[in-house]
Amino acid sequence: MERLTGPLGLVSTMVRAGVIAPLRPDKYVRIAAAMAREKMGITSGFAAAAQRCPDRPGLIDEIGTLTWRELDERADALAAALQTLPVEVKTVAIMARNHRGFVDSLIAANRIGADILLLNTSFAGPAMAEVIAREGADVVIYDEEFTPTVDRALAAAPGTLRILAWTDTEKHARTVERLIRSHLGAQPEPAKTKARTILLTSGTTGTPKGASHSGGGPETLKAILDRTPWRAEETTVIVAPMFHAWGFSQLAFAASMACTIVTRRKFDPEATLALVDTHRATGLCVVPVMFDRIMDLPAAVRARYSGRSLRFAAASGSRMRPDVVTSFMDQFGDVIYNNYNATEAGMIATATPADLRAHPDTAGRPAEGTDIKILDGDLREVPTGEVGTIYVRNSTQFDGYTNGATKDFHQDYMSSGDVGYLDAVGRLFVVGRDDEMIVSGGENVYPIEVEKTLAGHSDVAEAFVLGVDDEQYGQRLAAFVVLVDGASTTGDALKAHVRENLANYKVPRSITVLEVLPRGSTGKILRRDLQELLSTDGDEA
Repeated sequence: MERLTGPLGLVSTMVRAGVIAPLRPDKYVRIAAAMAREKMGITSGFAAAAQRCPDRPGLIDEIGTLTWRELDERADALAAALQTLPVEVKTVAIMARNHRGFVDSLIAANRIGADILLLNTSFAGPAMAEVIAREGADVVIYDEEFTPTVDRALAAAPGTLRILAWTDTEKHARTVERLIRSHLGAQPEPAKTKARTILLTSGTTGTPKGASHSGGGPETLKAILDRTPWRAEETTVIVAPMFHAWGFSQLAFAASMACTIVTRRKFDPEATLALVDTHRATGLCVVPVMFDRIMDLPAAVRARYSGRSLRFAAASGSRMRPDVVTSFMDQFGDVIYNNYNATEAGMIATATPADLRAHPDTAGRPAEGTDIKILDGDLREVPTGEVGTIYVRNSTQFDGYTNGATKDFHQDYMSSGDVGYLDAVGRLFVVGRDDEMIVSGGENVYPIEVEKTLAGHSDVAEAFVLGVDDEQYGQRLAAFVVLVDGASTTGDALKAHVRENLANYKVPRSITVLEVLPRGSTGKILRRDLQELLSTDGDEA
């Protein structure tokens, strides 16, 4: 029965989402052939869309609009150009913002069977050098603004070829646009191997690791479509960074749905609202801090935009602020979908608007085809409501880290590296990273509990807590807060607020006021930057 109902359920979901639609039989033949040519790789959706609706807008960026046919032809031209370079291209590193050059490079590298290494645009030279050396990139494609970083990173690798993806001048001889123009109409030689996509972990506590993926199964497609209201051939605004696992997955998924992709190089909160309204987008893909920035706009500015075309605003990558979740949905409708994902495990859980209305801090319920267990230190399941390490089992194919390491497994469940609990109805709540737990005076403290308490104070806009070494207690809590405009609370008042709501050992020893919390390009708070602040004289509230 499962063999029968599984495929039928997938077909039903795909029909409802418009993936399977009334098309001429020859179109389906061409779509299948195009995807086979891509070896069913991560970018095969682009090739399929070029056959399904060639003249529909495929990508809209600050330069203009490209149809799916034009994207396909540009990818062929760039792929053919890469095969004429004076080196055998086995690995292509891409360090670019959201624009056509990023997408062109991604598809072209896949078409020649080269591994694709996606680099964080916030990398400094040493970190980039370490990652490129480790992964063995033959070609680096990057935006002109990152030239100083690339120069430093490639100082010890002068043989690595460079191609500019986005330029502000015309002085460069080897750019993505020049290579495309000079090879337009050319066809690349068929790839002998299937490309891998190497996604980097966040690296908030060390050098990012490369996680190699060969994709997920049909269960992943069904799980996304059943939980989030994507519809084929609509329009989606993607402002989450495409080099990151979340933004990348949304890019690839939008292409597989033949959804017009609207993006811009740098995130701007008002411009994002304008893109949604201008293009009547039904989808918006962000990282959580982008919701914060949108709701930080003056009310009069937000009122200029309706956002009423949206059916979903999907986010992942870091914790969402419950107050922002509620205020965004109050203004723009119940459209937020919070996705709990991992670079290694893909989609794990999704919180729907109904889940978030009930519990704005939930990570949601496990995706279809995903099983979650909460295990203690002895790998035993803990009772409902108790905190433990989150272990996951699904069909996403994590092939291991490129340095040969892998995640911890128990039976066939993979450790997510996070700790959390399940409530009585199966909703998941993430407490924090398993390496973030603070042991102070022999007591276990999870920072998120203290952060939520601080953020509940009327003068606090944001809070972050970490543990620092302490000779007497082993570790002590250090808090960093951003105050709301015009607030002038004191550290003693905030400590008293925590003491009124939590046990005494959970009260931070120090509270430092910052104008903003330091964040990476994906919105995650940079713990190392805060630790460095503690070694200097910060302003304590």
